[in-house]
Amino acid sequence: MEIVYVYVKKRSEFGKQCNFSDRLAELHIDIPPNPELAEQFMARNPVDTGIQCSTSMSEHEANTERFEMETRGVNHVEGGWPKDVNPLELEQTIRFRKKVEKDENYINTIMQLGLVMEHCIKQNNAIDIYQEYFDDEDAVEVTEEAPSAKTINVFRDPQEIKRSATHLSWHPDGNRKLAVAYSCLNFQRAPEGMSHDSYIWDLESPNRPETVLKPSSPLVTLEYNPKDSHVLLGGCYNGQIACWDTRKGSLVAELSTIEFSHRDPVYGTIWLQSKTGTECFSASTDGQVMWWDIRKLSEPTEVVIMDITRKEQLENALGAISLEFESTLPTKFMVGTEQGIVISCNRKAKTQAEKIVCTFPGHHGPVYALQRNPFYPKNFLTVGDWTARIWSEESRESSIMWTKYHMAYLTDGAWSPVRPAVFFTTKMDGTLDIWDFVFKQCDPALSLKVCDDALFCLRVQDNGGFIACGSQLGTTTLLEVSQGLCNLQRNEKNTASSIFERETRREKILEARHREMRLKERGKAEGREEELREEEGAVNLEELVAKAEQEFYEVIFSELKRKETEALKKEPTDKLSPEESEEVEIEGEGEGEGEEEVEKEEGAEEAPN
Repeated sequence: MEIVYVYVKKRSEFGKQCNFSDRLAELHIDIPPNPELAEQFMARNPVDTGIQCSTSMSEHEANTERFEMETRGVNHVEGGWPKDVNPLELEQTIRFRKKVEKDENYINTIMQLGLVMEHCIKQNNAIDIYQEYFDDEDAVEVTEEAPSAKTINVFRDPQEIKRSATHLSWHPDGNRKLAVAYSCLNFQRAPEGMSHDSYIWDLESPNRPETVLKPSSPLVTLEYNPKDSHVLLGGCYNGQIACWDTRKGSLVAELSTIEFSHRDPVYGTIWLQSKTGTECFSASTDGQVMWWDIRKLSEPTEVVIMDITRKEQLENALGAISLEFESTLPTKFMVGTEQGIVISCNRKAKTQAEKIVCTFPGHHGPVYALQRNPFYPKNFLTVGDWTARIWSEESRESSIMWTKYHMAYLTDGAWSPVRPAVFFTTKMDGTLDIWDFVFKQCDPALSLKVCDDALFCLRVQDNGGFIACGSQLGTTTLLEVSQGLCNLQRNEKNTASSIFERETRREKILEARHREMRLKERGKAEGREEELREEEGAVNLEELVAKAEQEFYEVIFSELKRKETEALKKEPTDKLSPEESEEVEIEGEGEGEGEEEVEKEEGAEEAPN
């Protein structure tokens, strides 16, 4: 549809009509020179005039006569036979060979040709000029220059009230643009009148942002859609998920409802590798990880609670502050918590409890960065407290490599996308550290003071040549690293792989040793408990024996007293007849035997002691 606008004006407003015609030139006025005016000028002497002293050159093009080539085929038949000899007849060929061999020139010709042929054969046996000696090795560039980096551009927050640059995202097509999320993460300390806008910057025009994004709440995270560069996903400070389409303007295209959104700020958003390119997931310190489809942001498609006790209670959930998802491992994702624990999850598990696979005891504080190595996904990098650590999925009790404890707090980190042994970290003192553990493991290969403010975030370009760092006052600095840091070195993949395997093996040995020591200590503790129980049992046994002896003696003494009283009641033995006296003696003997039996029983009772 064409838009047409007709301008209307009265003929009287045009003025007098112009009529043009051809005629001869006429002189209307002639003003002669005035000598008084010439006195007001001063002659310039000397006069400097620029001239060109170079030789004049001309360029000519000429087409030379083209050499025409033609390809022709030749059919070779067993030759050397005269016309009168049929090569298919065996008798004729044998007769002709004998005739030639008898010729005098035949032997001389064979001797001359034999020397030349022998020389060529020896050359072929000595060296093969067509052999490829280094076809198995990759052609990589080797640079010996010292690692360095320089500032290319600085993008400053145009707002008067400065905010922190909390997240960065590169444009997926050509990396010509950079999306920056601005927010104030100090709880309930945001200044009045603070803007909620975030910006998309063109790398070639740092004075003014190319696009302004206007969310309902300040953005904590902002990510480009890798399949559609016009779509961006943002996580807001109030917990909502927002989606923009730059073709539709600065306003939000889709926004999640508050009742189905996060309860805390959204610290992590990642696009998923799907056919539609519309699926994503987010994480927050409220302890929930949510899956979304931007075509329907009214409510999440799936929710996982980060409760490592597997009771599925939101009160026990750990707050998520960083996310990691690798497209080569579509069912796995990792979450870094503000308690310092890294949780490995399986999305395809049937129950909520089974979705939490294992945990890694990461740091003493929040895990601000979590990323798998792009070349070896089994190894991943975490950044928190005062160190950066490299982990292996095969070793869950401790990290396999770690940096020294720095004086300043670490805030972010990322792997190099082109070199497996290089990673970057930012610190609160405004320093960017570039680590190359093949070159040096104790200290960073390059430490660069980017600004005086604290650096909050960083993002590496896909080709590894540019790094963007966001500061606390909203300044985003674009750095270019040297060729040695963004070009793959010779045998670097094999070297990095061997280092990871060696450190993983060493850590497994140490874990087994610590496990044995813990088992020994546990065994010793159980042995001590058994000894205490035995001592208590021995004490109780002695008490029981003593009590039994006392009861036994009481029975014996009572029996003796009874018999004595019965003997006193009877008459004296001298008044009895001889037969009765014998019975009394027999009874006395029986009593003596009873006393001996009692003594024997006492000895038997005392024997165990």
